[in-house]
Amino acid sequence: MRGLLEMPPTASTAGGSAGPAERQAPSHGRLVASRYRLRSLLGRGGMGRVWLAHDELLDRQVAIKQDVLGDAGSRQLSGTAWTRVLGEARAAARVGHAGVIGIHDVVWDGDCAWIVMEPLSGRTLAEALVADGPLPFDDVVHIGLGLLDALQAIHRAGIVHRDVKPGNVHLCDGGRVVLTDFGIAGNAGEQCDGPMGAVAGSPAYVSPEQLNGVRPEPASDLFSFGATLFAAAEGVAPFDRGDVFATVVAVLAGAPAPFRRAGPLGPVIAGLLTKEPEGRLTAAQARGVLLLLQKRMTGSPSDGPNRRRGSWRRPRRGSV
Repeated sequence: MRGLLEMPPTASTAGGSAGPAERQAPSHGRLVASRYRLRSLLGRGGMGRVWLAHDELLDRQVAIKQDVLGDAGSRQLSGTAWTRVLGEARAAARVGHAGVIGIHDVVWDGDCAWIVMEPLSGRTLAEALVADGPLPFDDVVHIGLGLLDALQAIHRAGIVHRDVKPGNVHLCDGGRVVLTDFGIAGNAGEQCDGPMGAVAGSPAYVSPEQLNGVRPEPASDLFSFGATLFAAAEGVAPFDRGDVFATVVAVLAGAPAPFRRAGPLGPVIAGLLTKEPEGRLTAAQARGVLLLLQKRMTGSPSDGPNRRRGSWRRPRRGSV
């Protein structure tokens, strides 16, 4: 008998099968795994599509991510897709933290794998930056503390996220900050597939060592965290030079864009963007600075990084 990680469930045990066209373009109203009714498309990327769906068994709303990299024509590649998706879901589920997307289930249907997740209100940090530009100082500090709390939990679990960026940071109604998309997460010290193998699509936010193919460590996530804080405060990525090659060169050897809006956040962001991992601020050091800045703003630290007095500006309805 094959192990769970070696081969996906058969169609007869996973809610039926479909051809390649249906696998690549599921429609509104489709029932996945005889349980999850697709309602609307929330977003799409190079590795998957995310849908808002209704769990007809438990009568609740869920988000469901469809893996689009599998190949229905190859049983071996389908097994690889199942392994990849199960690894992504297990990484997020292993953390079990309010700052990390909650995982409900993993299913196989229509010749591809699906991850069933909690639905998130609000919008991503990337969407907020496009809609509103740079965020207010107190919002950036709040987001920073929420992300650090999530990253410290992830690192305690022995995982490196590898893809911290505004598109993977969700700003929920009520102020909860959630890190999503563990598609390229891995165990700390685990070798990348290649110099660019784990960073496709987000070179402006990855660490120099990831671009060089070095095994990512928690410090790699902290570089990406610093680049994300820079974007939140300044409205642009610190090393974005307009094309991939120039951006990669800037991450490896260039200076970040000048600080214009970050104010007192500038030193902590600069400390996180240090090229050499051993010279970077640690999570504890960055957290200490952010808590001090928060105290100066409010007179006392908040009850926690995922609690806030107000709400995000113009939040968007339902997403992940």
